[in-house]
Amino acid sequence: MILYFRLAWRNVWRHRRRTLIIVAAMSLALGLMMFYDGLVAGFNQAIYGNAIKVLGGNIQVHAAGYRLKANQTPLLPLPDDQAVVKAAQAHPQVVSATRRITTAGLATSAEGAFAVSIIGIEPEPEASVNLAAQYVTAGRFLAGDDADVVFIGKGLADAMGVQVGDRIALTGRSSHEQMRRRTMTVIGIYDLKMADIEKRTVYIALGEAQTLYDLESASTEVAIVLKQVGEEAAVIAALKPGLPGYEIESFEANYPELQAALGTKGAVMNVFSVIIVMIAGIGILNLLLMAVYERTREIGVLGALGLKPGQISLLFILEGTMIGLVGVAIGIVFGLLINGSLMQVGMDFSAYTSVTSYTALITGRIYPSWGVDKLLGRALTVAVIAALASILPAREAAQREPAEALHYV
Repeated sequence: MILYFRLAWRNVWRHRRRTLIIVAAMSLALGLMMFYDGLVAGFNQAIYGNAIKVLGGNIQVHAAGYRLKANQTPLLPLPDDQAVVKAAQAHPQVVSATRRITTAGLATSAEGAFAVSIIGIEPEPEASVNLAAQYVTAGRFLAGDDADVVFIGKGLADAMGVQVGDRIALTGRSSHEQMRRRTMTVIGIYDLKMADIEKRTVYIALGEAQTLYDLESASTEVAIVLKQVGEEAAVIAALKPGLPGYEIESFEANYPELQAALGTKGAVMNVFSVIIVMIAGIGILNLLLMAVYERTREIGVLGALGLKPGQISLLFILEGTMIGLVGVAIGIVFGLLINGSLMQVGMDFSAYTSVTSYTALITGRIYPSWGVDKLLGRALTVAVIAALASILPAREAAQREPAEALHYV
């Protein structure tokens, strides 16, 4: 078998220029796929990572029974919520773990009543991870000791016709299923450039929510923010043994549309990557077909020396596979060089933040990852397509009769 590899390797470089062109095409295809994977990971972190922060974190911890009533936003107190926070903060992937109270309600002004989610938060711990706190356009963010004040989005402020200092009525359901209404002062307004989210989310201090909704010192949720999107399953698996009796879910449970969007982008790129590599595979097919005709006499000599058609066919398949493997090796180096460079300097997409509602969540430069999450699958795709492209030339070579081939001019 070693002899076949040696012969195949020698034949690969017999026409060095043509081989280099095909290898360049294969390596460029793989390198660009790695670049795309790394860039998508950077976008996911910049856009979806920030969207997840706005919507309540990568992971949420609730009391048992919450999922059955999730559509009603039940106020089920978390037993020993401080222990949950400590357990979450001990994991290296966790950036923050904060207590919350979330209930459905109405915000009312002279312009009318608007359905909103009323979220009681710990202002100090959330200030560094909650995007609303980082995009204050008027007034200020909440403080831990705030009472009778509410922090709202610009979309809701515009719809209600209110400004900082104005009073609005906030009505929400308490833990005893009673409706509690309180007039509050707008202390601040945030602007995420996403009016839909801004219209349906208002924040009050956790202490105020505990008093207003009869929860004393309890909370109904612990929101956990991770360093990276995609680590949710591993973190949940690590937390569950130490937190029995709690419902620990990723953002996918409450916001499946985000996960669907992530999956759709990946599926589209998988299809395009196969098409790109198949185009490069046509080059291998062409190269080896030309080799069959150029080496007809050589094939005849191999047959005369006793090589069977299957062995001659194997020789050409090995040549195609080797070209693919060389392309894979160079492509990996190429992809790592591109992504490694961009990881240091980033890519400025600030000019495109107003293109869609999601790109408004880009808070700065995009920093790609190494792009190796799908590398094994990408590399195998390149190698397999290279091998498949060599089957037809290999079959053509195997069908040559030694006697005819030896007299070929």
